Amino acid sequence: MEPATVKTTSFYPVIMTSDVPGTASFYATHFGFRPLFTADWYVHLQSHTDASVNLAILDASHDTIPEAGRGKTAAGLLLNFEVEDVDAVHARIQRAGLPILLPLRDEAFGQRHFITADPNGVMLDIITPIAPSAEFAAQYDAGALPG
Repeated sequence: MEPATVKTTSFYPVIMTSDVPGTASFYATHFGFRPLFTADWYVHLQSHTDASVNLAILDASHDTIPEAGRGKTAAGLLLNFEVEDVDAVHARIQRAGLPILLPLRDEAFGQRHFITADPNGVMLDIITPIAPSAEFAAQYDAGALPG
């Protein structure tokens, strides 16, 4: 089967929650997002530093959600945030008192990272790419290796 030809113009996660303002505030405060659209049931956020990085927050009970999914909140979700300086973000997150679910560490597959969580329990993997071990480097496409 031939892959579909679809021109995607934007792609971003939408976190379904019972606390839209609190969740939007969390991402604005700790990860530098700003609201582009704000309603009591939905907030569209965009990174202050990169317009292509977007996130939306949606009231899980809103009637735009099909009945089968309504009322459910995010679970089993891990959002990756690649940042320039994971150590600086880690220090700031610790000072803010956010949970550290996985301590800051280097991984042989090419990441220095730690994991925290938002107020809904959505896990956030904060990452700075590093050079992978030779074993893992062989598994990367040449264009995907960190510089």
